[in-house]
Amino acid sequence: MKNTVPSILLEGLNPAQREAVLVKDGPLLVLAGPGSGKTRVVTHRIAALLHQDVYPSQIAALTFTNKAADEMKKRLETLVPQQHVWLGTFHKFCAYLLRRYASFVHLQDNFSIYDTDESLALLKNIIAQNTAASRPLPSGVTPQGIAAKISGAKNDLVLPEDYTAARNSTAGPCVKEFYPLYQDALRLANAVDFDDLLLHVAVLLKDNPEIRRTLDNRFRYILVDEYQDTNSVQYFIARALSLDYRNLAVTGDPDQSIYAWRGADINNILNFEKDFPDTKIIRLEENYRSAEPILAAADSLITNNVHRKEKKLFTNKKGGVPVRLVRCGDQLDEAEMIADEIAGETANGIRKASDYAVFYRMNALSRNLESALRSRKLPFRLVRGLEFFNRKEVKDVLAYLRLASNPPDTVSLIRIINEPVRGIGKTTVQKMTGWASELGEAVLDIAYNINNFSGIAAKTRNAVTKFAVMMSKLAAAAKKDYPVETLIEMVLTETGYRKQYIDSESEEDRERLDNIDELLTAAREFDTNTREAEISAATALQEFLEQTALASDTDALDKDTECISLMTLHAAKGLEFPVVYIIALEEGILPHDRSTHDTMQLEEERRLFFVGMTRAEEELRISRAERRNFRGSFGSSAISSRFLFELPKDGKNLVQYDAGELSKSEDYGDGIRLVRDEEYFEDE
Repeated sequence: MKNTVPSILLEGLNPAQREAVLVKDGPLLVLAGPGSGKTRVVTHRIAALLHQDVYPSQIAALTFTNKAADEMKKRLETLVPQQHVWLGTFHKFCAYLLRRYASFVHLQDNFSIYDTDESLALLKNIIAQNTAASRPLPSGVTPQGIAAKISGAKNDLVLPEDYTAARNSTAGPCVKEFYPLYQDALRLANAVDFDDLLLHVAVLLKDNPEIRRTLDNRFRYILVDEYQDTNSVQYFIARALSLDYRNLAVTGDPDQSIYAWRGADINNILNFEKDFPDTKIIRLEENYRSAEPILAAADSLITNNVHRKEKKLFTNKKGGVPVRLVRCGDQLDEAEMIADEIAGETANGIRKASDYAVFYRMNALSRNLESALRSRKLPFRLVRGLEFFNRKEVKDVLAYLRLASNPPDTVSLIRIINEPVRGIGKTTVQKMTGWASELGEAVLDIAYNINNFSGIAAKTRNAVTKFAVMMSKLAAAAKKDYPVETLIEMVLTETGYRKQYIDSESEEDRERLDNIDELLTAAREFDTNTREAEISAATALQEFLEQTALASDTDALDKDTECISLMTLHAAKGLEFPVVYIIALEEGILPHDRSTHDTMQLEEERRLFFVGMTRAEEELRISRAERRNFRGSFGSSAISSRFLFELPKDGKNLVQYDAGELSKSEDYGDGIRLVRDEEYFEDE
């Protein structure tokens, strides 16, 4: 290897980007504003390290989404082809480590990964087994609430035995009771939830100094993207792997920290140089995405936050359309206005449907938009819409694969033991899970030995036995050198799963068949890739199941699809569109009413608005309503969001329109009215 960075890697980089790319050793903090070329800096820096006597196996680049990881992989491949750096999400990295050290945390390496619904199903089962009519859950305490508290504890690195209920907490005693039972059930099922992927690795590193040193030596250069979104466990893992080789490079932006509700701690990035006093800090402030007025408005907003690191966004692309703020009569006027504008601009060929995105604070706000767009036959998609790997038929087939790969997997068994229908009812399943719990065995073991248990009708016992024999056959196949596509075909044949939909005239069932075929296509593509990578079949099945488990909402978002994108502001992170609408800028919505009396939460709401604004490339259109029917209130007056008063009032970067019947306004054409600068928010 040559210990020099070729000049071609530095071409086209601005001075700050170039400086970040050339840092080799020591802690590095890159404060990257939105649209500042962060991904380019990370990939070019990895390429630069490879040209400076750093082996690919010594680098681990951790992202927060599969989409970001895939983008980095593509870019890196063009810079340094066939250099196999470890690059993927934090959760995938931890799954990778956990497969190799599973026994140290009392797991087998073929463990299942439960998604949120599956984890909740397991917890509900535990609660049902340990509560009775005489001792129900306290009023107001739900399984979902307990699950959220357990997740929070895991994100804070709190183990079941260390959990302490907060004073005056109604749910606390329930969490203290069910958290250890839930963890025991996961281990019995040889399964982990999403939080466990991180927690188990943190415990592994904490309790096994030799393993920590081995991994620190292996991954001498750790790069963490979106560091502002790390929680306590991720922070611990990154620090633990950077004690001996202190080459931890993090990129992020405190102004885009919007996930505190799921455990992210903004202090991790705010205090980075306190953890590493010799940190090199580089600011990426030049924005390549948004027009000048959008940046000016966003910058004006975010400077109202106290908990941040100072930076000034700028762009060399001068001019642009001012940010537009529209005041509508109600939510119907708002939706109609947006639909009319998009319909007119797309019909005239000014723009195409995929140029537009509409953001909102919560999913419930999309209903009127959907109706308005649908009535004009405008194509749109809900990014929150049911993702492919979360569709029932897909999850059913994957559950068969998981149970075949990991027979103790209780949740998968319960899901498919009577799917398709075999005459095995809920009462039988409850009895089997109860026996399994009493004996400390897997439910599938109970199924194998069902004749040793009484209280089940002969017909049902026969159905359970047939199911067990079928699963034994599939489990044997899962251990053989079969491609994943072949295994799925075996599942469909042996279980009769596909057959139940073939003769149906239902449009929904035909769609299910299409989805099953699409799953086979996904498996075929995966098999091709694994053959090229020379991965064994047994490992490939685990990889496939892991890949489907860790898929996220926006992974499959195809911007080339000709439709308007509707999504929450949280889902918009990492995306960009030529024209962005942000609706319902009203108190109680944005900012959310839960945040208005908490300074830290209010700042996060402001950051959320900032993130939405900076997704816009060319035009940003913001709206609020005079009245909004929402949360059961009808025709109630809406109050302008306080954030609107923090936008620039210079008449250059922002203009205000009124879609209603304000007096003192001038016609602006097409039913839109322009309010004079001196009347700015005159109604407040």
